Amino acid sequence: MMKNLIYLNQIQTVRLWDLTTNEIDYTNNPLHGLGLKNLLIEIVDHYGFEMLFAYLNINCFKTNPSIASSVKFLKKTTWACERVEAFYLYEFKSLPKVSSEQFSLSPRDRIIPADQTPGEPAELNLDDAEQLRGERLAKAAAYDKSVGLRSNSAKRSGVQQGRHSVSGDNSDRKPDHESLDSPDPSIKATEDPWAKWKDKTK
Repeated sequence: MMKNLIYLNQIQTVRLWDLTTNEIDYTNNPLHGLGLKNLLIEIVDHYGFEMLFAYLNINCFKTNPSIASSVKFLKKTTWACERVEAFYLYEFKSLPKVSSEQFSLSPRDRIIPADQTPGEPAELNLDDAEQLRGERLAKAAAYDKSVGLRSNSAKRSGVQQGRHSVSGDNSDRKPDHESLDSPDPSIKATEDPWAKWKDKTK
């Protein structure tokens, strides 16, 4: 009995050690401990609202912009907040491009290697912002086109299924108008293609 208790205590000790040593360290991430308001103050003081809107295309930086209204909007709009935080990391802090594994995480959840240190803020201008805007529009158009193709393909598939089922038992078949107009659960709803936009780095 005593041997079993000692063995169990040893297992618990090892598990506790694993939990403490495998803890994720976010301290090298410049966003660690930084509030949204202070983040905005830093980038607005350096770039101004006009430049932020030109690069990020978020309306809170265009229409009667202020720190307070921007904080209010970003706190309830996750994709916009993450876009601003990514801008802070890779433009304002000039960190290297993120790995594909880390890119799937929100900027605040990304682990910045210890050998990476923030640099000087990137030099931005409105001409480059306009070029970047054109690239975004092209990607958005391509995204919308692909979504449209998938939707049309699903509708055609629904029509074909309706025709094939005519010769069989129709007792459980949905009406044609329902099978054509009902959303296909296999097709994801249209999402903002820039919800996890990766900012350009210099």
